[in-house]
Amino acid sequence: METHHVVDVPYRQQHQVEDALERFLELAKTQAVSFGGAGYLRLWETIERSMAGGKRFRPRMVMTAYEALGGEDIVAAAHVAAAYELLHTALIVHDDVIDRDFVRRGSPNVSGSYRDIAQTAGIPLPLAEHRGMSVAVIAGDLALSASYRLIDRAGSADSVRTRLREILDDAISASAAGELADVDFTVGGVVPTVDDIIRMERLKTAYYSFEAPLQSGGVLAGAPEATIDALGAFGQQIGIAYQIIDDVLGVFGDSKTTGKTTIGDLREGKLTVMVAFAAEQPEWHAVEHLFGDPDLDEEGAAVLREVLMTTGARQHATLLAGDYANRAWEQLASPSIPAQLRDELRPIVATVLERSR
Repeated sequence: METHHVVDVPYRQQHQVEDALERFLELAKTQAVSFGGAGYLRLWETIERSMAGGKRFRPRMVMTAYEALGGEDIVAAAHVAAAYELLHTALIVHDDVIDRDFVRRGSPNVSGSYRDIAQTAGIPLPLAEHRGMSVAVIAGDLALSASYRLIDRAGSADSVRTRLREILDDAISASAAGELADVDFTVGGVVPTVDDIIRMERLKTAYYSFEAPLQSGGVLAGAPEATIDALGAFGQQIGIAYQIIDDVLGVFGDSKTTGKTTIGDLREGKLTVMVAFAAEQPEWHAVEHLFGDPDLDEEGAAVLREVLMTTGARQHATLLAGDYANRAWEQLASPSIPAQLRDELRPIVATVLERSR
């Protein structure tokens, strides 16, 4: 679910978002002691560690839209921005459970941390893994609930708070629908079409990563409905472009740059635009047994990469991402997007276009 690469540029008021997160987590940990003692405190500390080192990309979308549209209550905006970081945390924790992953960014994730604790206590591996995933479900639920609490802590007028919660609701519903589609794809026995993959990725990731944060910043700033709609349209197009490129780099990228092995997605059998396109070509049938093989080695991965190249799947995905990025660029020409906001959003499009080349 999480993108591997973001526009890695510190945004204005980033420290305000960090302050909002820190204050909330300190309160959560204090409450944890009163509710469940040391064990519950340790869970919140694990959640906090899992959030460390993130690029805070979704909060940046909130703050960019809010400030460019003339918003002045930075503390309120920081709380809304922090809500999307906690939503992101919740979704990736749950996603790791679905994927049975115990590592993220090279370190044990929530599932992995509690699996290791259980193993150290002498619990056999299958039961230890179950314990780890069980605790991760609880952790994801806590982070999800916390996102609503942070929206409320923004201190907005009732009408604004209601609208912000509705946008958050839509983001969660969209992500759940996208995740369900992704799960269904893996058990359906038939590779979905390119259009199916795009629809799934828009719902699963682009909506909560781009559309909802941008619109939330606009709503909080009191922007007109036409601007809110334009932000959503822009977010949809750029979000799809970003995810397509992310999938390409997940297989063909430089692992030193991305921080992730380029064999993982192939070993997992991750369904992407590239795979959907390649699966329609006759060359795929000779190598499809390698795709999703948990024991896939680098030699087998090289065979799959070659087919993704020779069938034109990589080129097709790259061109498609560029097309969606150009559509996002066109959205910025909308008269509903003020010049200052347009200037703030252009670097995001430029970065996607550069990554697609």
